[in-house]
Amino acid sequence: AEAVVVTNGLAGGGEASAEQRSLEAYAALYSGRTRLARLVFIAQRCGVEAIELAALRMAYDEAKAREDTAFYREAALRINGRLGPTHLLDQDWVDSVNHRAEQRKENLETELEVYKTCLHGESIRICYNDLGDFYYSHGRLTEAFKSYIKTEEYFSASEHVVQMCMKAILISVELGHNVRVLNFVSKAQGCQDPLSPIAIAKLQAVAGLARLGRKEYKLAAQEVCFTLFTDYCNHDHPSLFPFEFFCVCILIFC
Repeated sequence: AEAVVVTNGLAGGGEASAEQRSLEAYAALYSGRTRLARLVFIAQRCGVEAIELAALRMAYDEAKAREDTAFYREAALRINGRLGPTHLLDQDWVDSVNHRAEQRKENLETELEVYKTCLHGESIRICYNDLGDFYYSHGRLTEAFKSYIKTEEYFSASEHVVQMCMKAILISVELGHNVRVLNFVSKAQGCQDPLSPIAIAKLQAVAGLARLGRKEYKLAAQEVCFTLFTDYCNHDHPSLFPFEFFCVCILIFC
């Protein structure tokens, strides 16, 4: 009961604590499923019940707004009634959202079959992308990955390759498949048409993340170094680069 009072105070009429403001500022750095995942992670690891419940409250509210029933259910079960009647598991709402989602999936699959019958390649590619986005938004990552990969048969431009690789990388990062991440980074970097500076930086950064996950620390540092250099060459922030470059060099040569 005490934890409920403390946490309700954080989000209610009282002034938010420094910890609550820090949590909100941290969560604001992320969006979508990543924000939800970080909030649940904080709740699992923080060891302070008031902060745990504050993170779960934010995850619960955002998951419900996004109609992400998987994260909503997880947050509600972790809260376990400690935030009062406003943050209980509403199974009727979950069933309703899942029913609408199933109808949406059926519509997309019907649309896909129509395009396949007409042999309209670009529409098929877009529809597979839409299916992938649908599955991803509902936390069905394996099915989303399969849908994105199927677009490969219908590429008509280099930008389609990069788009597919970026989506496949996103899912592979969430699933912790570091080798797969590196494979798709290489595939995107091998496109015939030049990549935009932003795309290059993103690919280098995610390659560094995958290298870090594989404990290839020197290679990870090199990727981050290249990312910083790319960013430096395309932005007017010379004062930031020397310090970052120095830190990365230490990591590389230690």
